Amino acid sequence: MIETLGFANAAAALGVGLLVGLERERRKGEGDRRDFAGLRTFAVTALLGYVTFRVGGPLLLGFIALSLGAVVTAAYWRNLDKDPGITSEVALFAVLALGALCVSAPALAIAIGVVMAGLLASRQTLHHFARSQLTADELRDGLILLIAVLVVLPLAPDRYLGPYNAINLRTICTLTVMLMAVGALGHVAVRTLGTRYGYPLGAIASGFASATVTIASMGNIAAKQPTHLKVLSAAAVLSNLATLAQMALILSAVEPALLRWMWGPLLCGTLMTLLCGGMLMLSRSRGRADEPIKAGGAFSLKLALTVTLMMTGITVLSSAMLDLFGQTGVVVTAVFSGLADAHASTASIASLAKAGLLPFDGIAVPVLMALSSNSLSKCAVAWFSGGRGFAAYVIPAQVLVTLAMWAGLAAQRFA
Repeated sequence: MIETLGFANAAAALGVGLLVGLERERRKGEGDRRDFAGLRTFAVTALLGYVTFRVGGPLLLGFIALSLGAVVTAAYWRNLDKDPGITSEVALFAVLALGALCVSAPALAIAIGVVMAGLLASRQTLHHFARSQLTADELRDGLILLIAVLVVLPLAPDRYLGPYNAINLRTICTLTVMLMAVGALGHVAVRTLGTRYGYPLGAIASGFASATVTIASMGNIAAKQPTHLKVLSAAAVLSNLATLAQMALILSAVEPALLRWMWGPLLCGTLMTLLCGGMLMLSRSRGRADEPIKAGGAFSLKLALTVTLMMTGITVLSSAMLDLFGQTGVVVTAVFSGLADAHASTASIASLAKAGLLPFDGIAVPVLMALSSNSLSKCAVAWFSGGRGFAAYVIPAQVLVTLAMWAGLAAQRFA
């Protein structure tokens, strides 16, 4: 069993060396410009790393690495005037380390080897992306987003502060990151699919994070690119599909029987959203449908912070109203909490119904009140972020979607 396991690990090391070496062999060149390392060199180096670590451990592996470094340095200086790159040299050291890693974790070594071979094979694509496709503003925004996700967000304390214990710094940071990520997602979708389809599909996907935030992002872009006003308005309206889908998922997760009392509003709201969004997408705009994005960055940090602070203020107001009215009315609480987030209101209402504190047939009105107040927030965000032109398309559509849900409730009750 031990011998079989050893052969399997050695075979993994050989496979990593052959895979990376095969890619390097294709770029090795010929004649005077021929590189020093190819298929056989990488395969032997991977086996060397495996055998060295298996026999002598880290100390012997370090000595072999220093010796290999001397050989690689000599080869590099010999070809310095022909090829100043060091990709093959670094890859050779990586293969040595991966061969050693196969002693204890062959699966991890193989996975890293496959990723490394893919990166090496994508040389031209990556260079073209970095030099021609990626702008300086996009690079800056990407770094800001990574800093916010990996540094700021983990350090933000997850506890409630301020009046009515309604302010949570972790939540504020999460909303800010979410808004930046939504903007970046829409930006990538547009760069990939074009304006006509990229904005709507990106808005629907990012709407699952926050439809309100998505509308703010679309409005911010609309202020910079008025030629795409109708397409961006359609994207903002279509983000309601994610909201309605989440409503159905929340209700079914808490108590599947609750969907019986909400299928009418959800169905009518979905149909109206598709109708309004489709009409805006199909209508003619001043700009070409396939015109590329003109905004430099992937998102607006100023908009992210502004919208987050606005939503935080709404949360404080909702908490104040809840403290003032207590449990005297679920509808009042749903209205004010829905200004910030309709999902939390829906979940709390569904939980009350499941606990027997609210009849199943009495959930529709509070849920629709929460959705209606959330629509009011979306209208305000549309006006604030995109201006009068953007709001002129989004607000009427948002009103029609809300009225369609109430009409669906009325039709369901009279059916």
